[in-house]
Amino acid sequence: MADTYDVIILGGGTGGYSCAFRAVDLGLKTALVERDKVGGTCLHWGCIPTKAFLQSAEVADHARDAGGYGVRASFEGIDVPEVVKFKNSVVDVQYKGLQATLKARGVDVVNGTGRLKDARTLIVQTGEGERTLTAAKALVLATGSKPRDLPIPGAEIDGELVVTSDHLMAMTRVPQRPIVLGASAVGVEFSTVFKSYGSEQVTIIEALDSVVPREDVDSQKVLARSLRRSGVQVMTSAKVTGVERSGDSVRVTTEKGDTVEGDLLLVAIGRRPVTEDMGFGDTGVTLDRGFAIVDEYCRTGPTWDGGAQYAIGDIIPTLGLAHASFQEGFLVAEHIAGQRVVPIDYTGIPRVYYCHPEIASVGYSEQELKEQGVAYDKAMIPWSHNARGSMKKAAGHAKVLAGKDGGRVLGIHIVGPNATDLIAEGQLIYNWEALPSDVAQYIHPHPTLNEVIGEAHLTLAGKPLHG
Repeated sequence: MADTYDVIILGGGTGGYSCAFRAVDLGLKTALVERDKVGGTCLHWGCIPTKAFLQSAEVADHARDAGGYGVRASFEGIDVPEVVKFKNSVVDVQYKGLQATLKARGVDVVNGTGRLKDARTLIVQTGEGERTLTAAKALVLATGSKPRDLPIPGAEIDGELVVTSDHLMAMTRVPQRPIVLGASAVGVEFSTVFKSYGSEQVTIIEALDSVVPREDVDSQKVLARSLRRSGVQVMTSAKVTGVERSGDSVRVTTEKGDTVEGDLLLVAIGRRPVTEDMGFGDTGVTLDRGFAIVDEYCRTGPTWDGGAQYAIGDIIPTLGLAHASFQEGFLVAEHIAGQRVVPIDYTGIPRVYYCHPEIASVGYSEQELKEQGVAYDKAMIPWSHNARGSMKKAAGHAKVLAGKDGGRVLGIHIVGPNATDLIAEGQLIYNWEALPSDVAQYIHPHPTLNEVIGEAHLTLAGKPLHG
């Protein structure tokens, strides 16, 4: 059975289904091939379920800290099966909604495992047999990623003592002494979950010299300090050299000779692209460390008369964020349809971490501006200057970086409550190349958390309010 579509998309995660939605809206006959469940890592293994766990963690913290707000309540522990049930209910609602939307929008979803025959042809093994799909205009690769392994003897993933975040989606217990390898988003978020759920000792081990290494130096300092105050042991500049297992315990040794013992080892050292065994290299896709190399329009290189091949999402070496892949999906669909598109400025895409305190940023960090020799001014407003922040007993700040002497906003960094929501305003400010004086003339409602953004811009515009 041979089928021809304008657009064929291999992979039904955030990048794949966003591209499919935009393509059908533009009048392109579109097939979406997925071997598991549409929604991909974000919906089933990453963004959504982990934030459901973090929502439960926040409720646990509220119960634990209620007395400080004059509320009589107590924290009696975590009911793990009920937490997992809550997480599953959130995922199920989103999954059913996505399936219904795909059907309503007219996307042909093909359940099966695809392999490239050539640049425009996909062989799909389905439950009903083999199908050959041919792309008239574009074939889009969006096969996602999976957790990286730690290539050290003893650190082999077994799903019980040594795990990845995928295994924790079906957690059966709260570990008492978890060790977390890696202090980027997955590592710091699950450290927050463990501590809030009642783990006795949580240890983070990071090979680089700071937690959340991609972020602004002041954000790094606040998070590290907050983690330590909550009782989390934070080890940075600590390269793991050995892992030993003994019964129900695991011991991790670092290059400096430090040892940590625990009852769970979470390997959270990043994700790797899923590009092997699907014929990518055989059909002209250039791969580098498993990533598909693309141009500014996400084209991989292979073309044919009237069509081209693209790659989006976790398999290209960009940010690896779900909302970045949404933008890539839209860009590719519009490019296929012949519309004028603007290449993505990845610096202008928000970066978010749902640990406690939350971290969010857009634009350049202070250390990046120094490295590039860019002259800048900065303003940093602590939550102690913000009434709503004080009510929430918040740690952290809003920090704005702008070109020297009134230049455009170059970076916005928020650490504290609802930072991942507040950064939406920061994205607009940065991407519209606003000046601090542009933002300063607008009023932020009082008392709100987002006043810290307004006050940072007021300070840079030379008219500080509470600072």
